[in-house]
Amino acid sequence: MARSIICFGQQPCGFFPKRFLWAKIVTARRLQREIGGEIVFFFHDSDHDPRETATVLRERRSGREHTFNFDFANKIQKQFSPLSAKRLLPDWQGKIARQLPNYVGPELVEHFKAVAASNAADFCRDLYARMGLLDGIRLERSSNPEFRQRAATIDDYFVDVTWEGEIVRARWREGKLLLHKGADRYIELPPQKFSTTQISPARDTRLRWMQSVIHCTHYVAGAGERAYLNEADAPGVIFVPRDEISDSGLAYIGD
Repeated sequence: MARSIICFGQQPCGFFPKRFLWAKIVTARRLQREIGGEIVFFFHDSDHDPRETATVLRERRSGREHTFNFDFANKIQKQFSPLSAKRLLPDWQGKIARQLPNYVGPELVEHFKAVAASNAADFCRDLYARMGLLDGIRLERSSNPEFRQRAATIDDYFVDVTWEGEIVRARWREGKLLLHKGADRYIELPPQKFSTTQISPARDTRLRWMQSVIHCTHYVAGAGERAYLNEADAPGVIFVPRDEISDSGLAYIGD
């Protein structure tokens, strides 16, 4: 009998991860205890939306919520670069570290200060690892050129290309490279040649693209994912709802 591969997917979702990611990890570990096999985290760090990394913490004394996020090198990176290429301003980490004791315990402050990463995706990954969340879990990154080369051909995708001296994630549509500025406004980029190592999926092709490499037998899905996932793109896979969790959008800080 084939070994079980239990997978869940998520963009980097805050330097301390959102509680819904913690719930996916808990669900995957519980399932592993029941059926055995391997856990794989599909780390979708090709996503470019800076809102994904917003980190919401509660002040320890007052309980008031505050939203933190990375400070990126420039506006082009903030808007259009994939999370794996969004460079962090050098003084950002120190500035946040000075505020964190008002929100989290000393151990998490030290974990945060110990991370040495120059981009948003690496920072999230390294802090999740320091928190012990990735112990025994295989991480597969959507930004990895080798992963992209192995993935299935898709007809709806983004392409990492160069524009204004930066790597940006452009939507490929009708032979054009487009950057979405909001509403119905787009920037059309000059034509560029590209290869499969620059391609990452759109929302509706993500599952099929991911599954063509990971070949999971079970997929832990969040409530939002279940609304748009086309389960026919992963025949034979058992879809498992993630465990319910309160305050799912807040940062997980071990409580």
